[in-house]
Amino acid sequence: MGEANGGGARPTMSRRREVSHTSARSLLMTVLGEFVLPRDRPVWTSTLVEVLGMFDVEEKSARQALARTAAEGWLESERVGRRVRWSLTRPSRDLLTEGAQRIYEFGRDRGQWDGRWLMLLVSVPEAKRDLRHSLRTRLTWAGFGSPAPGVWVSADTGRQEEAARIVAELNLDREAMSFVASYGQIGDVEAMVARSWDLSALEDRYEDFIDEFTDLNPTTGATVLHAQTRLVHEWRRFPFLDPRLPVRLLPGNWSGVQAAELFHRRHVEWRPAAQRHWATLVDAEDAA
Repeated sequence: MGEANGGGARPTMSRRREVSHTSARSLLMTVLGEFVLPRDRPVWTSTLVEVLGMFDVEEKSARQALARTAAEGWLESERVGRRVRWSLTRPSRDLLTEGAQRIYEFGRDRGQWDGRWLMLLVSVPEAKRDLRHSLRTRLTWAGFGSPAPGVWVSADTGRQEEAARIVAELNLDREAMSFVASYGQIGDVEAMVARSWDLSALEDRYEDFIDEFTDLNPTTGATVLHAQTRLVHEWRRFPFLDPRLPVRLLPGNWSGVQAAELFHRRHVEWRPAAQRHWATLVDAEDAA
């Protein structure tokens, strides 16, 4: 991991991975949630540009990300002389707080499963490809899998309200039907799970996460902040990728368990130093 493993002044990582798997705006959202949200104080443009620069984001791209994020209502700006500082809007605070809760709680406890499934029946004509894509994307993010066309299943019956909201917002609620039931005697549950979710690809993602952060040992304020940002940035994807199936439906030695333990351990371990370095950057710009 380059200098992130030692005491160098600037953390580095595989450039191929950084360019292909991150964007300036996506990284900015991670920084806002991890460092700006816990504090009730504005942040100068230069501070955000400097932190994004740790990930090889050019200043122009960082400023464009700030402008785009503000245009979407996430940030509001305040000009002080020739400088600009940014604050979270109330809606963005609410959304980032909800997102932080999802990220930090994810993977802690899958709980007990009562064996019941939530099944949603909703079909979209082939001609309405955009609508089909929206439905598939949103249900997948909600943890549903599709074992057959027009059939969606989840092992979490508590997701029925979310499913109802999705089909209503897509104007599909009149065609949709839902059932809560146990699996019957016909067919094989494991085969249905395999048809509904690509657990092999998900496990590969978990193993990549484990490989990236197991031996990472940042030793300076800058490298710890870089590592913490990267840790949260990578982990925040998993709540949308992992259907959170009960343990008994997962393959043996499921990598997601080890990855979750690693995330929570590293986050607790790195957080104090990362927050201190962030405070140092903010204080330095305030004093400029």
